[in-house]
Amino acid sequence: MKAPAPKMPGGPRETQQNSENVQRMMNLVMPLKDSSSIGRAKAALAIAQNVDEIFAGLDNVGTVHFARFLILGDNLCMISVYDGDFSNYIRDFIITIGSVFDDVMTVVEGGDEMIPTAHNIEKFIDWVHAHDLFQAPDYPTDVFELLDEARGVSKDSPPHDLKTLPRELILLLHANPDLSLGGGYRAYPGYSAAQVRGKFGVGW
Repeated sequence: MKAPAPKMPGGPRETQQNSENVQRMMNLVMPLKDSSSIGRAKAALAIAQNVDEIFAGLDNVGTVHFARFLILGDNLCMISVYDGDFSNYIRDFIITIGSVFDDVMTVVEGGDEMIPTAHNIEKFIDWVHAHDLFQAPDYPTDVFELLDEARGVSKDSPPHDLKTLPRELILLLHANPDLSLGGGYRAYPGYSAAQVRGKFGVGW
């Protein structure tokens, strides 16, 4: 109670390292307005009716990525892996397949406020960020740095005692019950496919 862990923002954290800006994870969890079988069918239909547009649009998104939609419990989820900046990634989606997201938003709680997404770009980006799962750090001791930043205190001041790490992890999980364990495991050379193609002179 004296030092509770805060609700953490979703998605990957900003980094200046190029090798950390490839194969980034998005775990978008969108609660359904209607979680009955009918509501779930409407969610599936919103995706199925737009399959051709999704495939055509994804070929034109200027970001290397892989994505899939899932219905898990009472949620429609979009799980994706992408290169580069989160906000630009979402903007690319709105430009190429914004109408698909307009249909998806009709079956999602709070989604009506985002329609049309092309006219609510920043609001939609903030909404996606808020519904993207918090990604726990790959290394447990990085929890200290995350919590220091969230609590507005200087990094490692006073120095943290490793014996308090289990307690901090429990507090973090209490405030963030749904999370992604780490930023994803990958074996990648640190260059996007676009950079590799550029070096070969192939273009994008």
